Amino acid sequence: MTTPEPSVSPPDRASQTAAQAAAVWPQTIVGAGVLLTGLALAFGAIGISSEAGYGGVGPNFLPWLASLALVLCGAWILWEARTGGFRELDAPTGADSAYWPGFVWVSAGLLLNAALITTLGFILSCTLCYVLAVQGLRRASGQAGVNAPRTFVTDFVTGVLIAAPVFWTFTQFLAISLPGLTSTGWL
Repeated sequence: MTTPEPSVSPPDRASQTAAQAAAVWPQTIVGAGVLLTGLALAFGAIGISSEAGYGGVGPNFLPWLASLALVLCGAWILWEARTGGFRELDAPTGADSAYWPGFVWVSAGLLLNAALITTLGFILSCTLCYVLAVQGLRRASGQAGVNAPRTFVTDFVTGVLIAAPVFWTFTQFLAISLPGLTSTGWL
């Protein structure tokens, strides 16, 4: 004869309700922030000319569209938060505190990209940004082999494969000037 396995009890309703109640105010603040951002964008769009441009759409179309989307999303978030919070919210995962070394890697990538884009050109500076940012994310997730040369080479090649087509699309096809390493427009 076998013994029955102990049953797993469902999560305690009281603890779920308390967690939802604690999350209501942060959710309300986020919703209010999104709503206010949409209203501020709409206020800014008032001053943009509505004269029809290419295709009959004026330059104020996109700001109005974005502000409408933000206002609708902000109102929806506020409604959800004030009527009980997000009901299907997953339990938080990850570390209890921020991983600061990863933040430093990503920040260094962004700052070096901004500082070196006119010196190294778009492709190499964006590749450097990609390599440093990915290193920060790899370290934050605890991946093995982040210091291996192969990892750096793989990240470098991937960064070039992302940055080069973007550069060529803007410079060769859209005729938008981006800083290059050479005057040919290809690097």
